[in-house]
Amino acid sequence: MFEGRREILFLYSVKDGNPNGDPLNANYPRYDEETQQVLASDVRIKRTIRDQLIRKGEAVFVDGETKTLEERFKELKSLFNTSTGKETLRKCIDARLFGVTFALGKPKNEKQTTKNSFAWTGPVQFKWARSLNKVKVDFVQGSGGFATTEESENRTFRNEYKVPFAMMAAYAIANQNASKITDATDEDLSKMREALWSGTNNLITRSKTEHRSRLMVEIEYNPGFESHIGSIDEKVTLVKSDGSLFDEDEQLSIRSPKDFMIDISEIVKSMNRIKDNVKIVRLIVDPEINLKGLEDLKNIGVNVSIEKR
Repeated sequence: MFEGRREILFLYSVKDGNPNGDPLNANYPRYDEETQQVLASDVRIKRTIRDQLIRKGEAVFVDGETKTLEERFKELKSLFNTSTGKETLRKCIDARLFGVTFALGKPKNEKQTTKNSFAWTGPVQFKWARSLNKVKVDFVQGSGGFATTEESENRTFRNEYKVPFAMMAAYAIANQNASKITDATDEDLSKMREALWSGTNNLITRSKTEHRSRLMVEIEYNPGFESHIGSIDEKVTLVKSDGSLFDEDEQLSIRSPKDFMIDISEIVKSMNRIKDNVKIVRLIVDPEINLKGLEDLKNIGVNVSIEKR
């Protein structure tokens, strides 16, 4: 298990892509009509992490393949030479991090006398990600690669949705108390953090090519501290080079990190109130990003680690 609670803020940009299409709505980007923010579900974010962990050779429970729970369980039991669900799932990094609901009846022709079922609340919980800027969704049509019929000269049509530019903010809490149940470790958290950053940059599909990791802030608290700032994704804003706020039309016109600064001043102010309980603040910063409030963070007296990449 890990001892210190964590808060993680992850910012990534989407340009001419679809952050998270809704399959029940013609793959239209998940969107808040009231705030004009585009959304990405926690499931989408965890899928990014899992896919990268798989690339790195880590064992995961949810591997993205279409199969039954019983089939996957048999695969993992064979891989790990285990027998029970808990013993098997503790060897899967995604189950240790995100939790699991596992329910299988008594296996046929086996001596096990109880049902193999349990539920773990994962120590790492993600909120839905939201764009920091207001976004307009574009509807795009184009011709397909094939004719509509064998005799026809007309091609099929394709329809798709994209956003010109969105700076997405994802937020997670890593709860040390729940890690006692799943056996999640500090190493697991480090691997997850790396998978989120690298995995986002590896989203190389037609709708995800221009997903780019821009900023990660991880606040690690001292062991025994049972609180946290909370919702730090709501305490970060995009501002102009002079520090002023964008109006609605200006937000819709943003197309590049060159058009704004990321202001973390409110996070720093909140952290200052509980700084004695902060063990370390880790930042990963894309070189194209300009941060407002970074010097204030360095000056409040907490241990700060900054990596540029």
